[in-house]
Amino acid sequence: MSTFTHQPASKLLERIAAKQLIAYLENFGLLQRLQSAYRTGHSSETAGHKVLSDILIRIDAGDLSALVLLDLSAAFDTVDHHILLQRLEHFYGLPGLVRQWFQSNLVGRRQFVRTGSSTSSLARILCGAPQGSVIGPILFLLYTADLLLLIEGHGLCPHLQRLSFRT
Repeated sequence: MSTFTHQPASKLLERIAAKQLIAYLENFGLLQRLQSAYRTGHSSETAGHKVLSDILIRIDAGDLSALVLLDLSAAFDTVDHHILLQRLEHFYGLPGLVRQWFQSNLVGRRQFVRTGSSTSSLARILCGAPQGSVIGPILFLLYTADLLLLIEGHGLCPHLQRLSFRT
């Protein structure tokens, strides 16, 4: 006997869009080489092995090694919608209706705060990737993809992995 979990239509649509987006990015080689999240055959385990291997190779070569971990989760709130949409169109080749679909998911969103029975007034969200959405983390990765190039440009060995902790 199977069970059916009800999902809102928007989540289902996001899952379909995310799957198509990842397939497109993989097909055209648009994901960063050292990006593990959302890639077939690239898990947290393989990312950990790669990082450990890189450290051991450098130590064996007599070099100093340091592991620096950055938590960029708060940076989700700083994503500039205009810049992200430009990157989607010009760098990732997603113009026209596809770009418009992403724009409709980013621009014009509103939020409010609820405490008990009190709620604040609605406020426009001017920047940020939609947290709690299916597509938001993928958009954040595409927005920050140049970070890998910047780090590599300074002779360092970066690796990106999306980690989520659930309690």
